[in-house]
Amino acid sequence: MNYPNWQEEKELLKQNFQFIAGVDEVGRGAWAGPIVAAAVIFDQKFIYDNPQLIYNKFEITDSKKLTPKKREELFEFIIQKALAWQTAMISEKVIDQIGITQANILVMQNAIEKLPIKPDYILIDAIEFLDYPIPFKAIIKGDQKVYSIAAASIVAKVVRDRFLIQLHKQYPNYGFDQHKGYGTKKHYNSLHQYGPCEIHRKSYKPVKLACRL
Repeated sequence: MNYPNWQEEKELLKQNFQFIAGVDEVGRGAWAGPIVAAAVIFDQKFIYDNPQLIYNKFEITDSKKLTPKKREELFEFIIQKALAWQTAMISEKVIDQIGITQANILVMQNAIEKLPIKPDYILIDAIEFLDYPIPFKAIIKGDQKVYSIAAASIVAKVVRDRFLIQLHKQYPNYGFDQHKGYGTKKHYNSLHQYGPCEIHRKSYKPVKLACRL
């Protein structure tokens, strides 16, 4: 497994940037529920004192490569060690209204703007901003290459998963506590058996097809 590193952050620190935020989102491909973004800033001392970002023998990496239990542990570690962190959420209704690409950009910018410390540089997983007032770099597969982005991916994933587990109590027929709104066989079958519920993304093709049944 390839792990992230601090190379991007260290290069920016050498250029006298002080508050470097890693940003990522989760939930883009789900059929139901919101998308969630997180922004995380580590301070310079922490970056240089921790050449590998490891907790309890597990290195922080792309949240998709970690078990739910390990993500929860790393989430607690990240929010304790980060200089600043914040999350933002965009509902499925807004996604249906403005489209997933615009919602993706908006949720990331919302997370950045909610940070208690204004970043002077942003490292983003893949998404390009237009006319944004803070300099940034979009990095393909950034959550596999950059510690700050990987940390943001874990925070966003844990926050979204917890939210979907709560929604499962409201909509128990769909198994949101298991698949978190993504397209699994169980989700497909329940969608066709019960039809879409309030939190399904009506603009997504599998949900559209279920609406026509």
